[in-house]
Amino acid sequence: MPILVVSIVISLTFYFFYKFKSARTRKPMEKKWISGKSSIALGLFVALFGVYLSVVYQAPLAYVIAAIFVIIGGISIWGGYKMYAFYLPHAIREAESSQKA
Repeated sequence: MPILVVSIVISLTFYFFYKFKSARTRKPMEKKWISGKSSIALGLFVALFGVYLSVVYQAPLAYVIAAIFVIIGGISIWGGYKMYAFYLPHAIREAESSQKA
C-alpha cells in the first residue's frame, strides 16, 4: 500500500512539474509536447487514485467509482501519449531551427 501512495504522489508531482514547465516555455510546439507529458502524468495520477480507492474502500460503490477513475485516467494517458508522439517531431524541428538562428 505505501508504494501505491508514493506512486500517486510522484505522478502528481510530475504533473505539476510539467505544467509549470509548459507555462514557462515560449515555443508553441514544445509547449504542446510538454502538455502531452503532463496529461500522461495526470492520467496516471487519476488511475492510481482509482486503484487506491478500490484497495482501501472495499464496497460496491467504491468499486464503481474506482473503475470510473481508472477508465478516465486510462483515456487521459492514451490521449497524452498520442499528443506526445504527435508533437515530438515538431518540437525537435522547432528546437533545431531555433539553434540555427
